[in-house]
Amino acid sequence: MQNQQQIPNEPPPPYSTFDEKFAIPNPKWNDLWAAILFLVTFGGLVVVSGLSIRGYSATKGTNGNGIYNNKNDFGLSTNTIILFAFVLAVAAVVGFGYLLIARKFTKQLIWITAIANVVVGIGTAIYYFSRKYYSGAIVFLLFALFYAFCFWTWRSRIPFTVLLFETSIDVARNFGHVFMVSAIGGAAALAAGAWFAVTFVAVYAKYTPDPNNPACNVGGTGSCGKGKLIGLLVFTVFGFYWLSEVIKNVMHTSVSGVYGSWYFCSQSNFPKNATLGAFKRAMTYSFGSICFGSLVVSIIQLIKQAVSIARQDAAMDGNIVGTILFCCLECFIGLIEWLVTFFNHYAYSYIALYGEAYIPSAKQTWRMMKDRGFDALIADCLVDPVLTAGAVFVGYLCCLLSYLYLQFTKPEYNKDGGFTPVVMAFAFLIGLQVANVFLVPIKSGVSTIFVSMAHDPQVLLRDHSRLYNDMVRVYPQVQHAVNQD
Repeated sequence: MQNQQQIPNEPPPPYSTFDEKFAIPNPKWNDLWAAILFLVTFGGLVVVSGLSIRGYSATKGTNGNGIYNNKNDFGLSTNTIILFAFVLAVAAVVGFGYLLIARKFTKQLIWITAIANVVVGIGTAIYYFSRKYYSGAIVFLLFALFYAFCFWTWRSRIPFTVLLFETSIDVARNFGHVFMVSAIGGAAALAAGAWFAVTFVAVYAKYTPDPNNPACNVGGTGSCGKGKLIGLLVFTVFGFYWLSEVIKNVMHTSVSGVYGSWYFCSQSNFPKNATLGAFKRAMTYSFGSICFGSLVVSIIQLIKQAVSIARQDAAMDGNIVGTILFCCLECFIGLIEWLVTFFNHYAYSYIALYGEAYIPSAKQTWRMMKDRGFDALIADCLVDPVLTAGAVFVGYLCCLLSYLYLQFTKPEYNKDGGFTPVVMAFAFLIGLQVANVFLVPIKSGVSTIFVSMAHDPQVLLRDHSRLYNDMVRVYPQVQHAVNQD
């Protein structure tokens, strides 16, 4: 491809901007259909949210103004909105705290993540056993033991992972505005999460078909119905997934521009406003490609969430066989999600630097890595599993918080425990997505370094000899991939 010839092996001349260094010969708006579809979906989400919140607000006497003073016994109420507010606060504090730990205690973070996941998983299982919630306890215990096994078998790869962690953090500290992107993106994710929480509860409160639901009679907002309720809930959840993925991937491509600039230009003339230049490209020519990749992941996440709710519902009913079957199905879908997300990380880095459409970028990234042998290096890097485990840890905390909240506040709508699986599942979702957004910069840094090494390994040898020597010291196999023609 022509773009591959833009980065020569000779020392590059000075460039003043990101667009000049990573120029697109014939710029165009790639995958425009996906951007249009996303904007239409976003507009539909605004309409659904507006109608639902209007119906919810008109019946505040039924839904209540706080944790306890509500009469709603048919669907989610203000009690749930307050719960999700707590969940957002926990996700933000713990997610951002995890990022700060990554900055200061990089090596220790890997062990902290392993121990925290195992301890929280076992602790949650013990608590559920004490509450006689046996199916849920078994699921959490199995996940805790699985994480313990994974980290024990991965321990030989830790030195290589620590080196890439530290390199990513060093670049973030010294080049561009990586942590500013994380803060802004985190704030956007929190706002989206708050909007989703209110809309999700409002849809339940407005459209649940029940004789005691006064919102069904609010004019101009539509009638109630079970089919309409399910359809709007699915649309709302899907819209939030897609929106949060787009926020995350716009951050990813923006940060990738900084790391690409560091890799190719740190020894010459680092581009002016590299972060802003990469962000502008992400929001213009590459926005459709970002929406396309995010759409694929969002569909998989929606299916996984449905299976998760079914698993927890079976657990609440004491159906151990059903719980195990849904757990296996959830793991299988989770594997597919991981593979797609894993591949997207590297494709987005290529999109950020070379402005290609989504599918050509994915194909080119895969071809480069297979040709260079970088697929083996990536497989032996634990950065993504460690950070994903950190986000899962935040999800665990939010899930446990929601369970305890429902147990202690005993809202009217959940007298029989029927809404517990739904609330727990979406508390986990909110915590996971918010934490993932905060951790994007580190993931983006490592994936962009890999893509840049695969694209032009000689730059690593020439301009980053210290990093190369450190890699050889902790992972000797790297010299075979980097020295390939």
